[in-house]
Amino acid sequence: MTESMQQGLDTSRLQPRTHQPSTSTSSVPTGNTAPNQTRASGDKRAVESQKQETDTTSDKATAAFIRRTLCSHDVLLGNGEKGGTTPRSIDELLPPLTSSNEVDLQLYGIISVIIKEFVQTWYSKITPDHVFVNEVIQVIAHCTRALEQRLRNVDLEGLLLDEFPGLLEEHLITFRLAKQQASSPQSLVSDPRLIYHTLYPHPALSPVPIAAVPSTYVEQRESESAWRQLIIQGVLAVLLPTDDLKNGCLRSLVAEIFAEMILGNGISGKACEGWLLWEAIGRIADILQTDHVQEEDPSSDDGAADMELSRLERFGLLPSQVEEESGSTSLPVADKSRHEPTSMSASSLFWMVIQYAFLAYTALRAVVLTIATASSLPSRSLAGGPIPIEESRQSHLPEVESQASTRLLAVKRPIVSMKLWSCAAQVVELDIRMPWLTGFISMLHCGALFGPGRVGDTDGVLDRFLSHIIHTRILNPALLPVVLRTVRATLFPNNGMGPPRQIPTEDETKEIKRRCAASLLGLLPPKVAIAFLASDNKVTQHQQVEEILECLEDAYLNKHLIFQILELIVLRLAPELEHQGIRDLMEERTG
Repeated sequence: MTESMQQGLDTSRLQPRTHQPSTSTSSVPTGNTAPNQTRASGDKRAVESQKQETDTTSDKATAAFIRRTLCSHDVLLGNGEKGGTTPRSIDELLPPLTSSNEVDLQLYGIISVIIKEFVQTWYSKITPDHVFVNEVIQVIAHCTRALEQRLRNVDLEGLLLDEFPGLLEEHLITFRLAKQQASSPQSLVSDPRLIYHTLYPHPALSPVPIAAVPSTYVEQRESESAWRQLIIQGVLAVLLPTDDLKNGCLRSLVAEIFAEMILGNGISGKACEGWLLWEAIGRIADILQTDHVQEEDPSSDDGAADMELSRLERFGLLPSQVEEESGSTSLPVADKSRHEPTSMSASSLFWMVIQYAFLAYTALRAVVLTIATASSLPSRSLAGGPIPIEESRQSHLPEVESQASTRLLAVKRPIVSMKLWSCAAQVVELDIRMPWLTGFISMLHCGALFGPGRVGDTDGVLDRFLSHIIHTRILNPALLPVVLRTVRATLFPNNGMGPPRQIPTEDETKEIKRRCAASLLGLLPPKVAIAFLASDNKVTQHQQVEEILECLEDAYLNKHLIFQILELIVLRLAPELEHQGIRDLMEERTG
């Protein structure tokens, strides 16, 4: 019996399983196309995975980079995972920086690069713990949350459209006046830097560096270093927590990093160079330029021309080919040449009238829609104060609160009166090139402010419409993560420090300036460029635009403008520094 059982077992082992044929048929391809399809799908998956790996700016890659840099200790201890498989989100692992998770992700991406490049390179050689990095993250999170709260109280409209352009306008006026005085034969001073600094002084840039006196360079660098420390110490006295503010070692370390590494090397050392500013302006102009100069296919041009001709013939605006062939024998050559320009001029005049009528209809429709929807747009008091006019009227608030709202609106300047417009006119020298246009714009400005309806006055129809456009197109919070992602990809390619930029030579600087001028000219239609620059010669137009760009050529003069902008930002975010000194603030907070 045992022998029969063994024989049965042996025979059962030799027999194939019932599921074996189905598995083999499904796994083994039967034709020649299956291996190609599997290979193509595998290649496609490999390309997609490689693309995801190389795309360091995506949200998934950014979150993985942040976990490796800032949360590696928690992941090793098992605190960075939920359920052992699914990684926890960044907002669960790290303290919030702002009220938006999308903005926090991009900010933590920038912080991770800075900590990896400037902190972990030397701190990991001392100790493997992450206590110092965690403390730095906590301090940064406290400062960013405080900055966000202060940023809500800043009038961004006035800052971007009035105060920043006002500083740029003063810089342009002073630069051109200093250049004019230095080139004048009656002037006793031939150095435009000295004239500019006398007219537009700044304590961080005193004394003026003079090649004949080498000690002035050393004194100016010491003054600039002291000014950077003063700015950073003032910001830390306002934003740092009290316990961290009392820690002199931590405060000195943070102040040294920000003052020397960011302000010294980044802003003062690189951002003030003329060639770098020209490159930035040229890139922005290339992004804004919609009509790029491209070489088109001649065959496509012929096809488009044939299509236009067929459409004109279909509507009876041009004689058909049959009529031309039949009429060519009946009409004399002289009569044909005499009647052809008349028909072409009539058709072109007809289409020109149609085009201008359509443009007039579009403009009139835009004006009517603006007036109709202006009453439903929010008041400008919502951007800078808690008491809007409409709500005060509907809820019948006390007279004191309505007077406060009226005073708030009285402080706000109309958008049509902000420095943005006068600064733009000063940049292109509108009062010299087209004084008649300057006078016409002044008449329109006066009519908008004091004319019928006062549409351009504060909280008027036009003022509300412009404010609404600015808040939806420029000051939209949804654009901030995109801007931060672009800044990180530009400053830190592949989540690391890019190769140091070599200072361009004199010829390379001229080429950068020429490309910037070409990009700016590309924004103007050819007819507008000819009328504004009073020349149809491309070389002359480039020379005139390059003369306008000369206001950013000197790095020492650019520091006056950029330092003034930086001081303005600090004062708007920390208005305490305008009324109290840094020592008084430190004593008040530390007791």
